[in-house]
Amino acid sequence: MNAREFLEILHVAERLKDTPRHCTTTNGRTESVAEHSWRISLMALLLRHEFPDLDTDKVVNMCLIHDLGECFTGDIPAFVKTDSDRDVEDSLLDQWVKSLPEEISSDLSALYREMDAQETMEAKVYKALDKLEALIQHNESPLSTWSDNEYELNKTYAFDTVAFSEWLTELRNAILEDTLEKIEQG
Repeated sequence: MNAREFLEILHVAERLKDTPRHCTTTNGRTESVAEHSWRISLMALLLRHEFPDLDTDKVVNMCLIHDLGECFTGDIPAFVKTDSDRDVEDSLLDQWVKSLPEEISSDLSALYREMDAQETMEAKVYKALDKLEALIQHNESPLSTWSDNEYELNKTYAFDTVAFSEWLTELRNAILEDTLEKIEQG
């Protein structure tokens, strides 16, 4: 990869800094997709000792790239995203990845295949962190920014995704405690 190709990749990825997510920050500012990706990457790094057999670098890589498709489509909240939306995002992302220098295209394609298959521990941990971070962010955001469906969704979301791990299930339960406390304090 030459310097120009490297810059072009960064220019596309930079779009995520300006791509708003459904969540807001503690102060009520709309969160960007880049901020979400950064925090799940940090979460993966912080869990290195909880999952000593995990390839943490691979999980961090998955976390960093997981929403690159939103460079082309924007963020659509999980509770309204359709199969058609996913197909469009996947197609645009695939076209872009195939256009990258061979070594980068090959690396990213392999990661995306593993993430989609959800068969490895690394892929499962990445997916769990992606969903858990959204719940954590909702608990940090003002209740006034929640949509009506999120009061129930935040009580049930992601339990199936963390079921493979006792530690992540414990984390999900702690997040639920925070959710219930936030709703109660209203």
